[in-house]
Amino acid sequence: MIVYAAAMVIVILYFTRFWSNRNLEWVVLVAPCIVFTVNILDFLDIL
Repeated sequence: MIVYAAAMVIVILYFTRFWSNRNLEWVVLVAPCIVFTVNILDFLDIL
């Protein structure tokens, strides 16, 4: 549930230009990669 809330906040901040005004657009690309990696590692019982 927390992951979905964080994703919604990231998307809302993206569309309000919060990230680009602060030169942090890389957060929008890195966050899904981290979430995907954690989900895969959890699925494989590595975490």
